[in-house]
Amino acid sequence: MSDVAAARESSMDAAEAVHYEVIIVGAGFGGMGAAIQLQRMGVTRVLILDREDDVGGTWHMNTYPGIAVDIASTTYCYSFEPNPRWQRLYAKGAELKAYAHHVADKYALRGLMRLRSTVEQARYDEATRRWTVRVQDGACFTASVMVLATGFLAQPKLPEISGLASFRGKTIHTARWDHDYDLRDKRVAVIGTGATSVQLLPEIAPKVRRLDVYQRTPIWVVPKVDLEIPDAVQDLFARAPLSQRLLRMATSSILEAIMVVGALHYKQFWFFTRALEEFCKSFLAFQVRDPALREKLTPSYNFGCKRPTFSNDYFPTFTRENVELVTCGIERIDPDGVVGKDGKKREIDALILATGYKVWEKGNFPPFPVYGRDGAELGDFWERHGFQSYEGITLRGFPNFFYFASPFAFTGLSYFFAIEAQMKHLARCMTAMQAARADEVEVRASAQAAFMAEMRGRLRSSVFSAGSCATSNSYYFNQHGESPLLRPTPTASALWSAGHYPLTDYEFRAAEPAEVAATAP
Repeated sequence: MSDVAAARESSMDAAEAVHYEVIIVGAGFGGMGAAIQLQRMGVTRVLILDREDDVGGTWHMNTYPGIAVDIASTTYCYSFEPNPRWQRLYAKGAELKAYAHHVADKYALRGLMRLRSTVEQARYDEATRRWTVRVQDGACFTASVMVLATGFLAQPKLPEISGLASFRGKTIHTARWDHDYDLRDKRVAVIGTGATSVQLLPEIAPKVRRLDVYQRTPIWVVPKVDLEIPDAVQDLFARAPLSQRLLRMATSSILEAIMVVGALHYKQFWFFTRALEEFCKSFLAFQVRDPALREKLTPSYNFGCKRPTFSNDYFPTFTRENVELVTCGIERIDPDGVVGKDGKKREIDALILATGYKVWEKGNFPPFPVYGRDGAELGDFWERHGFQSYEGITLRGFPNFFYFASPFAFTGLSYFFAIEAQMKHLARCMTAMQAARADEVEVRASAQAAFMAEMRGRLRSSVFSAGSCATSNSYYFNQHGESPLLRPTPTASALWSAGHYPLTDYEFRAAEPAEVAATAP
């Protein structure tokens, strides 16, 4: 279908569509945060669409054994909605899912949601200055503003291995765990040794008859100080919220210092990163005595090139008699097993794909076609011109559009800091839009170019540019060799910018000329 025909069809759909002030795609923590912010502003005509059958996003989809948050629970929540009843310092997946339910219920968000609604496409109509969103079941909606909050870990990734579809045993991707399948006494192969495997392997290794773990890239692992939070401490958090905020500040500050010094300022403080690497190697040596196995588990890239993780029982898993670490690579998958590049076939009953998610691949950024001004499709635009944004949330050529998973959106600390920065940015921009009586807002090309120049300049000091990352196979890097996922600034700087960016960086357009109110926040 041509762009003209598609636009005509979109206009016809829009004529019959239900209209909202804002459509949010995604019912995870990002989407719910956006809806809460809009409530505070008095925006009531809001629709939240999500392809899943419940809230929670990643924490709804992922239920594999051992799943838990990999930063302190006190940090992994909205600052305005702390949970005093975390059971552990690193909350399990079920707790995060329960927290998502709590937020949806407390802020009355369920009434805004249309679940089991897979969006097929979104298109901006320049004539009406509205977005038209089409859903797979045939429904169509329009909105003055669209917020895309689908995250960047939403589309499970299958490995490109010959014969994968021919396997006759049980195949499970960790993002779609089958709890009805019993792994006990089975011969199991796991492909992938990222953060998911670090949590999964210690849980399943004692149950299976044999476990073959296929590793492409080893991961840096730090000891995990994971403790149960006593009832008395939970009661203290509930009675005196300030105590929990102080703990949140402490845990966040420690992680922030490691990230800022070790990752963002690697060029100046490379010795700090080397010290972290030596610490991790010492931890590995303490847990794994076999030098050959230890060498296989030791990364050849700098700490920070790939997201590190925390665990006390990952390395000991490989010392079990029923576990083999395979590092030769995979030649193919046969109907009854995996053939390594060493020529050996290892017969299995079940194949577990811990291969993560699509990140920079087409179909994830964004997860469906998004057509902006002049019919430009966002995924194609980024593919041709490189991944760019303004403040990690807006993009020239896509008016009235806020994308929470844009390049440089994430601070590298807790996802919730990024969410709250974007909530603040969204509120400030829409408030200015209302003050100007504008029906269209779009970032200026000059402002976007200046932001991108600043981010690229800052990256030159980071481990991503100045370090040794060639062997990391990290999703931090895209197909162009760039690393625009994490914002190379301290978290406090990102939060400050979200509330203080110049409103003149945006163009506010109205049917009748109007200036942005000087008193806009």
